[in-house]
Amino acid sequence: MQLEGKKAIITGISKGIGKALALGLLEKGVSVAGIGMTAPDYQHENLQFMACDVRNFQALDSAMQQILSGWNNEVHILINNAGLGYFGKMEDISLEQFDEMMQVNVNGVFYASKLVLPHMKKQQYGHIITISSTAGLEAYPEVGVYCATKFAVKAMMGSLYQEVRYDGIKVTTLYPGSVKTDFFRNSPGIKPHDYMLMPEDVATAMIQVLETPDNYHVVNYEVRPLMPKGPKVK
Repeated sequence: MQLEGKKAIITGISKGIGKALALGLLEKGVSVAGIGMTAPDYQHENLQFMACDVRNFQALDSAMQQILSGWNNEVHILINNAGLGYFGKMEDISLEQFDEMMQVNVNGVFYASKLVLPHMKKQQYGHIITISSTAGLEAYPEVGVYCATKFAVKAMMGSLYQEVRYDGIKVTTLYPGSVKTDFFRNSPGIKPHDYMLMPEDVATAMIQVLETPDNYHVVNYEVRPLMPKGPKVK
């Protein structure tokens, strides 16, 4: 698919994969609208930012309406990127942390997807990419709630792709392993390092998925660092 002239909404574009995706799509001639809590530290003539908490459906609906009104109610790409995780044993995760992970990682994905789907169905065209995690494929200790949110996203998007494929809408779920971003700010025991995946490489792969022919549908995309702990010490 030719991306130039397309319109994309991305949640969480200030850092990490979201920032890399926004910059990559802007280079391709895509108009990008970012939604998130923190404004990006970069600018572009085809970039607009709407400060909004994806946990708030009414606020997200209002932001989407403002964006789409300037785009003649067209949207071709939605990237559900906003997300967060807290690390700790089950009994040590606070109720506030539990609620925040559920609301951002699950509710936010549902809200954003729900709001763009009528427009994509009317167009009979669109592509929704949701950033899950390898934690949505297998459980890990001390990230149980985060895993639960990403398993939920896997199920939600797996159902959605079957619902809308005959409306010309693609649904792709990305399952990256550890990526060198500030995601690990809530994990004192894990520090980002160069053997993790680079957000720019993950973004490049997703842009390639967006560029596939209309009848070529990548449903699930799993990617991991080759040597997440670095090379073997001889």
